[in-house]
Amino acid sequence: METASSTSTLSERADALEKQLSDELDRFIPVRSNLYTSGERDPRLPLEIKSDAPEYKGKRFNMGHDPRLPKMPDKPTLLDFFELRMAPATHLLQSATHALKAGCDEKIIMACLVHDIAVSMFIRGDHGYWGAQLLEPYVPEEVSWAIRAHQVLRFYPDEQYGYKYPDLYVKFFGPDYTPEPYIQRAYPKIRNHKWYETARLITVNDIYSFDPNMSVSLDPFRDIVARNFRQPEEGLGWDDSPSSHMWRTINWPTRFL
Repeated sequence: METASSTSTLSERADALEKQLSDELDRFIPVRSNLYTSGERDPRLPLEIKSDAPEYKGKRFNMGHDPRLPKMPDKPTLLDFFELRMAPATHLLQSATHALKAGCDEKIIMACLVHDIAVSMFIRGDHGYWGAQLLEPYVPEEVSWAIRAHQVLRFYPDEQYGYKYPDLYVKFFGPDYTPEPYIQRAYPKIRNHKWYETARLITVNDIYSFDPNMSVSLDPFRDIVARNFRQPEEGLGWDDSPSSHMWRTINWPTRFL
């Protein structure tokens, strides 16, 4: 049974943590980049940041960890990003679980687990391209290629694989939506590529509505990630790969520069 003393201790610890967070927020100013405010404001106008404003007096602009976010380990792994920087990963976990239950190869399961990683923690537009670039240094080339290609294949049915145009896309984009010309140009190249099936199986195992009764967890995929993701010794973001800057941005999203 919890005693009054232990309750007090927990309360004191919570108060101390809250004060620490408040102190950090009082000292540093987190700022969103132009990209994240474009559309909400005209991007041609200057950001409303005046370092000599009274409310900024005695403060510094944030150049590292944002205290409003859970802090990453010094050498973050892919699973750390899943747990500490990603919106609920239900979609990715359900897709990967479908691939696992279907007996797919580990490379397919891995691809399904991360196919929408850009949407979940970085950016929605052209998410297949961004996701592939983010992952290229750490996964087999076939996996990153398939993640890029799935963005295109989602719009094209394939009866052989049992894939039809998603009803959800009709709801989201309207019945008359036509993919942009760059998507149309990419499709025949992808359709005739040696890794077409890998990309197509991502769309087959993709989930276009969530099953609230389906229990999912990262646990079944930890060993698969260990075997199929090249975790840098320095930690994601600190290894000087071609995409390490993207991982740093996700880790520290409100850094001033």
